[in-house]
Amino acid sequence: MQVRMKQPVFVIPEAMTALQTLSKATQDRGVPATTLALVHMRASQINGCAVCLELHTRSELFAKDTDARNLTLAAWRDAPFFTDAERAALALTEAVTRLADRADPVPDDVWTEAARHYDENALAAMLISISAVNVWNRLNVATRQIAGKKW
Repeated sequence: MQVRMKQPVFVIPEAMTALQTLSKATQDRGVPATTLALVHMRASQINGCAVCLELHTRSELFAKDTDARNLTLAAWRDAPFFTDAERAALALTEAVTRLADRADPVPDDVWTEAARHYDENALAAMLISISAVNVWNRLNVATRQIAGKKW
């Protein structure tokens, strides 16, 4: 695979600043950092973003998680390693990431379950975090960025 162009945030540095600011705004808002790491990984799996998958598996947060959770994340519905709150976050992540896959993109049952575990502040942070990782995924996939490559 050959990179099509530089990562767009290096072409437009203000975009990097904006995306970093967006991500920082979601921290300490009621969603555990490990849950946000799972959310980032799951969205990146769905979007096929090897850069983000490689980056997030190297992160200190995800490295502290168990191999069982890391290896079964794509099958979280059937794996016994996730809490109910994490499952709600992962269901919301999948719905928000796959908006075009169904007539009701974020069904009430998915929303209600997420709202059962997270207050409005945490839900806002999670939605912003899901959206941000989807932006990164789309930038990396569209430009064919290579996992493990130093920018």
